[in-house]
Amino acid sequence: MKRILVLNLLIFCIGYKPFHASAQQDAMYTQYMFNTLALNPAYAGSRNVISATGVIRNQWVGVPGAPNTQTFTMDAPFNSKKIGLGFQLFNDELGKTQNTGAVISYAYRIRMEKASLSFGLQGSMSHFKTDYNSVELDPSGMSADPAFISNDNKALYNFGAGIYYNTDRFYAGLSSPQLMNNVLPGSQTGGNRQSFHLFIMTGYVIDLNNSFKLKPSVLFKGVQGAPLEADLNASIWIKDRVSIGGQYRTNADVSGLLEIQATPQVRLGYAYDHSTTALSNYNTGSHELMLRFEFGFQRNKVITPRYF
Repeated sequence: MKRILVLNLLIFCIGYKPFHASAQQDAMYTQYMFNTLALNPAYAGSRNVISATGVIRNQWVGVPGAPNTQTFTMDAPFNSKKIGLGFQLFNDELGKTQNTGAVISYAYRIRMEKASLSFGLQGSMSHFKTDYNSVELDPSGMSADPAFISNDNKALYNFGAGIYYNTDRFYAGLSSPQLMNNVLPGSQTGGNRQSFHLFIMTGYVIDLNNSFKLKPSVLFKGVQGAPLEADLNASIWIKDRVSIGGQYRTNADVSGLLEIQATPQVRLGYAYDHSTTALSNYNTGSHELMLRFEFGFQRNKVITPRYF
């Protein structure tokens, strides 16, 4: 019976399409472990302080119309840290399409002695628009194609759910940020829809000695219609101040990561992705910048390092 359940799970996962592909919908992040609220609403309030994070990602630099993404998230605990609330603004551009919107997240947190288990819900609203009439067409008559005559605009509403468990050294989560298959603009037959996304994530911190810590993590990503994709990540924290790491994204990229805990409140991050596919012949890589600021620390108070 266990083998049958595992086989069914694998078949279920293989039926998803990784969102870095040519039909990419949701934005992807190499520094996903520091932008978790964008993937899982149950993360809201898990850092036990007011936390604000901004991420800018330029993907496949040199490829016209390649994805460009900007996100800003903010979350905080309430009601003796039993409730977490989060807010996200995002802008995602791909080719002649742009999706801009906002997300509100709610998490109910079950507090334990050394851990917490959260159940999250989120609601989102976005404005999806296309700019097809700016496409340069062959003057031999293709401009008469009705698909390129006018632009399309549509308001999209969606909701998602997630589960998140964490301690000071370990986390695991399961989420789906959008559960509704909305029809996208320009889809006259209704075949072009928002796809169901599934995320499974986990990570752990291992003490190597007094100065060095190893932090492995993994993110499994799936989209309906294609194989499961995984981000395999490992980084070394040096004196809880500087982190140097690498990542392998299956059948897509290898990445280098650098993070600096500049102050107890400010963390900076940078990631560079190099394509391992034929795309490497047409782009100079992907760049991602992250800035996190946390409020509420008292001056001269020793703060336990927060790794996730």
